[in-house]
Amino acid sequence: MEFGVFATMAEALDAANKAQKDLVNNYSLEQRDQMISNVRKEFEKINDELSNFEFEETKFGRVEDKIDKNLGGILNTPGTEVIKTRAFATDKGLTIEYSAPYGVVGAVTPSTNPSLTVIGNGISNLAAGNSVVFNAHPFAEKSSSIAVKTFNKAVVDAGGPNNLVTMSANPSLATLQEILESPYVKLLVGTGGPAMVKTLMASGKKVIAAGAGNPPTIVDETADVERAANELYLSTGYDNTLMCTTEKEIFVSNQVLDRFTNAFVESGARLLSEEEANKVRDLIFVELESGEKVVNKDYIGRDASKILSDAGVDVEGDPRVAIFITDKDDLFVQKEQLLPIIPIVPTPNFESAMEWAIEAENNNNHSASIWSKDVYRVTEFGRRINTSIYVQNGGTSAAFGVDGTGKDSPTIATPTGEGITDASTFTRRRLFAMANGGNYIL
Repeated sequence: MEFGVFATMAEALDAANKAQKDLVNNYSLEQRDQMISNVRKEFEKINDELSNFEFEETKFGRVEDKIDKNLGGILNTPGTEVIKTRAFATDKGLTIEYSAPYGVVGAVTPSTNPSLTVIGNGISNLAAGNSVVFNAHPFAEKSSSIAVKTFNKAVVDAGGPNNLVTMSANPSLATLQEILESPYVKLLVGTGGPAMVKTLMASGKKVIAAGAGNPPTIVDETADVERAANELYLSTGYDNTLMCTTEKEIFVSNQVLDRFTNAFVESGARLLSEEEANKVRDLIFVELESGEKVVNKDYIGRDASKILSDAGVDVEGDPRVAIFITDKDDLFVQKEQLLPIIPIVPTPNFESAMEWAIEAENNNNHSASIWSKDVYRVTEFGRRINTSIYVQNGGTSAAFGVDGTGKDSPTIATPTGEGITDASTFTRRRLFAMANGGNYIL
């Protein structure tokens, strides 16, 4: 039995189409719940092994954080409970609004979160009544294959149809094009930069896209400074800053700058001198022929100690994060960089902090946070930053239920506006109207 991984994309598409029709025609919501429960159980069994394998394949992040992150997706991705039906009734009749499946969903997985994307999008779409055809990132093809096979075997063992998630064994741009052009595929989901979003949009199909983010955080003089420093150390260093929601630059009031920096170092960070920061900057940013400077991909998701060592900076132990003091125009502030080198920008007043943070966020409408006890400042920054995720006095992961109330999801759809996705995101609205007073009994 193939369990979702096929030699060709054409086979993967055909299998997903047949599986989706089988799911919606022959299985109840209660049976979908049983399948999802078994998917969670089977992935929890292999989570340590899969997370270690993913790390060995991609070299991104930290194994212990990857295990934790994938477990969050396994246990906390919502299922059928978020699929809602609404009723509207007047003396003219009763109308029911259903959340219906799209059918086959085409999905692009990133190299930074391959297993989590298969798990999270797989659970969400199974709950919604869809199947998913993944175009896995070639750098994470093996991890994605294991996740796809595990998902399908768990569904089959629970009595469900095989091939609700599928992929080609040899993913490429050509296999992506097959997904985009397939008449089976009604909805596209992707995680990546502007080029990926543009490619999906050009298909003419509905797109749910998770784009780039450069999340800023503000620490003002009313904040619990030591707590902010400690939690930001843990948050920014989590999985080597790979998550698009992770804070990438910190704007700190001049009044508490020294306290904040000292507390950050006491938490375990390595503070860089100006000379050391220059060395790191020269290593991380490379210049294209066009003159634009971009992040050196060789250091995405790598340990801070590796980056510092390669830059010629002395480092002891294994700090999760390196920090340095700079100004708002630094490349580390203005460019999204998925690595644990975090710039701290001193701010003369709160208005400047807001303006500079908004500039650094670059209209991605992704994520931001603030550490402050001033409700008016919190409100004003939230209104002006206009991000899909906004957190007060906590890491941005609070939106996913980490020291906050939220839900887990691998897809944060900011360019297309859906925000943190769940099963309901992958449904379409259908109305059944009973006219002329039908079924209205009052």
